[in-house]
Amino acid sequence: MSRLVIRPMRREDVPTVCAVDRLCFTCHWSEYTFLAELTNTVGYYRVADVEGKIAGYIGSHLILDEAHITTFGVHPHARRYHIGERLLVDVLEEAVRSGCRRITLEVRESNVGAQALYRKYGFSPISRRKRYYPDNNEDALVMWIEDTTRLGWRTLFDERRAALNGKRATDDADQPD
Repeated sequence: MSRLVIRPMRREDVPTVCAVDRLCFTCHWSEYTFLAELTNTVGYYRVADVEGKIAGYIGSHLILDEAHITTFGVHPHARRYHIGERLLVDVLEEAVRSGCRRITLEVRESNVGAQALYRKYGFSPISRRKRYYPDNNEDALVMWIEDTTRLGWRTLFDERRAALNGKRATDDADQPD
């Protein structure tokens, strides 16, 4: 299989990103929302591109010393190949480069797979948003990385990133981790 490239999301990617979003979530973003975010001065939106096919996407807002991951999805057929992890690492790297000390996101209480990935990179649940998701009134966990400048987090991040870089993203597709 071909090489995975994490690159900026472009206008022409939006219909495909929306198709992936609909496969991932019952509450999904509209094309208009994604297009508006591409012109948002605080927005940072990326796609995982495998030979011209979008396998996943992630978006965040970088505001002063804080980053907020706003959206994140991986095509169901592309899961378990480290694509989501690579997207997350890209956003974390950009947040650190941009001087963000705190990083936050909301995740469905039932999405234990996503929570495990976030915990792996140092996110901790700090609160709950009751009935956050309108499709089923499910609660969201609010997760944070409190301080990206803390040596403990930097060490954790560097170790996790190095381990990820030692893995092939889409080669050996028959051997997912």
